Amino acid sequence: MSERLRPTRPDLRAFVPSARVATVLAVVGVLALGVVIAVGVTHLGFLREGHRSPFVAWTLIAWTVFAGAVLALRFVPPHLVTRIVLGGAVVVGIAALIGPPNTSTDSARYAWDGIVQHAGISPYRHTPQSDVLQHLRPDWLFPDKVNGTCDDIKPRFRGLGDGRLGHCTAINRPDVPTIYPPMAELWFALVRAFVPATAQYLPFQFAGLVVSLGVTVGLLVVLRRSGRPTWWAALWAWSPLVAAEAVTNSHVDVVGAALATAGAVLVAFGRPIWGGIALGAATATKLIPAIVYPALLGRWRSWWAIPVGIVTFGLLYVPYVLTTGPKVLGYLPGYLSEEGYEDGSRFALVAKVVPGDAATLVVGLVVLVAAVLAWRLSDPANPWSGQVFMIGVTFLAVTPRYPWYALLLIPFVVLSGRWEWLSLTLAIALRGVWPSAVAYRWWLLAAIAVVLVVTLVRTDRQDWLRWRDRLRGRDRALHDGVHPDRSEGTVS
Repeated sequence: MSERLRPTRPDLRAFVPSARVATVLAVVGVLALGVVIAVGVTHLGFLREGHRSPFVAWTLIAWTVFAGAVLALRFVPPHLVTRIVLGGAVVVGIAALIGPPNTSTDSARYAWDGIVQHAGISPYRHTPQSDVLQHLRPDWLFPDKVNGTCDDIKPRFRGLGDGRLGHCTAINRPDVPTIYPPMAELWFALVRAFVPATAQYLPFQFAGLVVSLGVTVGLLVVLRRSGRPTWWAALWAWSPLVAAEAVTNSHVDVVGAALATAGAVLVAFGRPIWGGIALGAATATKLIPAIVYPALLGRWRSWWAIPVGIVTFGLLYVPYVLTTGPKVLGYLPGYLSEEGYEDGSRFALVAKVVPGDAATLVVGLVVLVAAVLAWRLSDPANPWSGQVFMIGVTFLAVTPRYPWYALLLIPFVVLSGRWEWLSLTLAIALRGVWPSAVAYRWWLLAAIAVVLVVTLVRTDRQDWLRWRDRLRGRDRALHDGVHPDRSEGTVS
């Protein structure tokens, strides 16, 4: 073929902004994101039936601005990226804490559990409506009824059980004990240790901001150490989901995500004992962080993280077992049943194909297969892709109804560079403000399509061969009695 007839590739450099333009766009973009979040927090009120469309629009606008700001950040000079990421994280975080929780009242239970613990009482022993705890009730958590009802202050407040003493409460399920594991309860006690009982939602919002900023700094350090561009940290630092669920609604899941990320990094960097402690604490915050383990177990040395994590998990329960006994599980078993984990009704995708109790078995099998694949295919020194796969498949199987669960996925998206999995976090975020099972299925299917297409485009033949050889090589090494990480010249 002559040079004249040879097809030419378009020069993509014409579409790349200059460093100065990119810097301006990134800064303006993250400032605009802060404005969008602040307007939503201060003007939308509390999420309620019949008022969901503004929340959906707000979510989509915030995610669009977020995507534009991050895209611009990619072309910012490297020496400016870290400062812009951190500055943007502070801007977005402050915007997120200037109003009260707007989609959940879970932090009201956090505050109550902290107040109860500071009175020397186990949070698992009594329900919030128990008369035994009546003297501990602050007015902001238990306001008086208005004209004999709580109708005028719904949906943030509801009637307190049978309405005794004419009170309302911001605590959901006030007739059952707490469901949270012990590390979460220690977090509640820690945050409330520095404020009076009259302090409302701000302490947990500020604490959530501190933790989320800590995760941002940690991700920047790991990315720099790994030689990867630090702009990836903005996927956490500027995420609308992190702003909403870690700060505004201050869900304790941000603590679990932070501990799980720290534990995974420590294990991957050759510190299985400390990593196991962090992972055990993460699992004792919210049980779901246990799914980050499988991808870490490619080295024999890393297996130490399992017994250490189990011991840590058990030790955190000891003080509460001593004070509460068998009631230490609180309402957790009832909550799992209520949420449809037992009969399979909560699994939006699997239950559509395999209805009834069999759906739970299928979900368990899917998670087990994902764990085996994450273990066998992950690089022990760089397990992040395996962890994204494990967390993502688990979420697709379990289909969580609440967006704060997705906080666990985002740090591993950052570490792995598998940005396509953010489509799953957006689907879960939309489910939180628009609880339509049909729409949720379509959003999840769209996320699956994005993940599959991007993965196929990114993965070349050499990657497939490398995964095949890793499976076969590990099998061969174990069959011969030699662990693959102990080959000659390899330092584990």
